[in-house]
Amino acid sequence: MGDQAKHPIIIGLTGNIGSGKSTVAAFLREMGYPVLDADLLAERARELKKAELKALFPEAFLGEELDRRRLAQLVFSDPQKLRALEELIHPEVRRLLEEELSRLEAPLVFVEIPLLFEKGWEGRLQGTILVAAPLEERLKRAMARSGLSREEVLARERAQMPEEEKRRRATWVLENRGSLEDLRAQVQALLGEIRAILGA
Repeated sequence: MGDQAKHPIIIGLTGNIGSGKSTVAAFLREMGYPVLDADLLAERARELKKAELKALFPEAFLGEELDRRRLAQLVFSDPQKLRALEELIHPEVRRLLEEELSRLEAPLVFVEIPLLFEKGWEGRLQGTILVAAPLEERLKRAMARSGLSREEVLARERAQMPEEEKRRRATWVLENRGSLEDLRAQVQALLGEIRAILGA
């Protein structure tokens, strides 16, 4: 058991914008499982790399403060700028994630990673969960939650791998088309399956 604690089973949780992956992450935390959030790690990475970020995207800064919405507008309208941002931030996110994982002693850990398949995280994980939902529902959720325009949300959607391809790659798929109770029931059933398959 001690050895298992040092080497937890790591399951990735992903989904395109507005899919409900953060809701699933919240359910998992309520059920007692640790869930690391790659977006929070990316925030830390942006702070740690602020000088390099400002050199790359000076127009995204107001003085010393990064305007995240302005940065998003810049990179999601220009694939080269998006690539430059990712090349700066993603290695730091990976480093921070490994740091967090090394501190955990749970046998089963989930990691919420929006760009899981796009950035080739599968090799680090023992399985992947995709939260899937119809595009129009996802757009409505993302707009309501973030205050972004439909065009801004669609720009982020286009920067992600199509959901159909993610369905093919994922180990498990949760269908977020109904109520929160339905989604929670799917999560509970999936946990039973994961524990049975992985011996967690």
